[in-house]
Amino acid sequence: MVTLGSAAYTYNVAEDWGKLPDGWSYREAAAVGVDSNDNVYVFSRGEHPMIVFDREGNFLRSWGEGVFPRAHGITMGPNDTIFCTDDGDHTVRKCTLDGKVLLTLGVSGTPAPFMSGDPFNRCTHVAIDPNNEDFYVTDGYGNARVHKYSPDGKLLFSWGESGTDPGQFNIAHNVATDKDGWVYVADRENHRIQVFDRNGKFETQWVNMARPCGLFIDQSGDQKVYVGELGAPIGPNSQAFGLGPRVTIMDIKGNVLARLGDGPEGEEPGRFIAPHGICIDSRGDIYVAEVSWTHTGSRLNPPREVRSLQKLVHQT
Repeated sequence: MVTLGSAAYTYNVAEDWGKLPDGWSYREAAAVGVDSNDNVYVFSRGEHPMIVFDREGNFLRSWGEGVFPRAHGITMGPNDTIFCTDDGDHTVRKCTLDGKVLLTLGVSGTPAPFMSGDPFNRCTHVAIDPNNEDFYVTDGYGNARVHKYSPDGKLLFSWGESGTDPGQFNIAHNVATDKDGWVYVADRENHRIQVFDRNGKFETQWVNMARPCGLFIDQSGDQKVYVGELGAPIGPNSQAFGLGPRVTIMDIKGNVLARLGDGPEGEEPGRFIAPHGICIDSRGDIYVAEVSWTHTGSRLNPPREVRSLQKLVHQT
């Protein structure tokens, strides 16, 4: 058994979690979410975009075939809904938990002009205000924006531009809200998380990060922030420690409580390759989706699929 962390933040790695049907693969898992029954939704870039398991890793169903060309982010919504962000299709779809599309934002296959500020050009993720169900979409690769919508999908306003100053972005990659409605944006290539109020006004930033990719806030209790960091080592530093890839657990003020992993990338249990999406279930277990094919597997000789999903079981 591989164990990560210590004290209140100790986790055992559930090796080979998630039993796929014979002949199936993830290709790579881009995002992961958990519903109110602790069923786990893996948004993948293979032939079966949404793969659903129970908390023990037993396969339940799949959906989204032919709908999502390039999975990127998922967010669990109110009333048993799920928001699916597809950066290759330039759309956000709100779906039921069995895949019925309720709302589509963006024009399928048609991006807004590059860096125009208009939605969407390779949108990345969604976060929902728990107080009124307004929601935010990070438009991260071909724009440097956050768009705010009403619950029925009306665009209210947008903010952000390309840059490194407060309120500017260099890949707005993920977004989350806390129970008071503050908005947290993983500004990946600026190695920080920025915090805004509901009107897009900059409040503060958390720095000294290693390309924060995945972002999840547990809104219960004293609130914890879970960050999947892609890692910052390049060239001669590729085998260095302290630069990620890793999972960081923080309090709501940005103080680091624990770091899991943080060594050189690897396929061994408890090491990471490319954390991209992250969430927790009702018991505090962590699920990490990794874009391991894009980051590593496609570049191997010969190319091969590498592990792209891990479950870390919280020890209480």
